[in-house]
Amino acid sequence: MHLSKIDLYFKRQKMADLNISIPHELPKQEALDRIKKLLVNLKQEQAQFVSNVKEEWKGETGKFQFSAKGFDLSGLIQVNDNSVDIDAELPFALSFFKGMIKNVIQERAETLLAKEGDGN
Repeated sequence: MHLSKIDLYFKRQKMADLNISIPHELPKQEALDRIKKLLVNLKQEQAQFVSNVKEEWKGETGKFQFSAKGFDLSGLIQVNDNSVDIDAELPFALSFFKGMIKNVIQERAETLLAKEGDGN
């Protein structure tokens, strides 16, 4: 893939932080099981935009990374007793869409973590 000078400029810029905390009322293990579906769902629903999805879990902490429209995103997911915290780094070029990206992730995570099986 050949990148233009503009593409290279944006890929070299500082990353923007994306921090999301989603409260839940589920047992911790159930919240963990459900939130693990977040990236699977993202990969299926946004296949035309998302590729190279990778995740690695150690206990309640997961590392993830994927490419969206050619830009690499990565971060951590921490499942706590009453919340799920997602901390990610967005490439500079995507920082303009930070609010929209945050809303989509938060909405999907809240649906997955809805009490009484509503998220499944």
